[in-house]
Amino acid sequence: MSFVVQVRQRARGNVSAAMVVWSVAMTVILATWEISRADDGRAVLSGLLATVLFGVYLGWRRRGAAVFVAPMVSWSFAWLPLWISAMIRHGFVKGLFVGFFLVTVGWLVIGTLEFLSLGAVTMLVRSVRGGAPRTGDDEVIIFGPNDLR
Repeated sequence: MSFVVQVRQRARGNVSAAMVVWSVAMTVILATWEISRADDGRAVLSGLLATVLFGVYLGWRRRGAAVFVAPMVSWSFAWLPLWISAMIRHGFVKGLFVGFFLVTVGWLVIGTLEFLSLGAVTMLVRSVRGGAPRTGDDEVIIFGPNDLR
């Protein structure tokens, strides 16, 4: 008689609400940046601040895997407003092409920068905070084939 026991640990806490808030904030920042280039410095600092705060939150909650998904979630929120912002700034026809460039090629750059900065901040905070709290008990117990009788 043989059998397999699967043990699964679920993550404590969800980060999707914080990810949505960060994505909406980044959408507003990127749309503002595209509409008014006069606010370049302020938009970059705001985006960096929002990303650092979200990275600190992810690191504190020990949710580093969310760093891989966050830029895609942010892009899903921002692509249409960013395209509309390009049409507002450049006019309808030119804005269609500029917006298309922003939501394709430009987003590769933006998403990569978000991924790298979120990852760096998350790992830094996680390393400063330390590993998972130890309960003193072993988390895994291994039973040999003759131990179950």
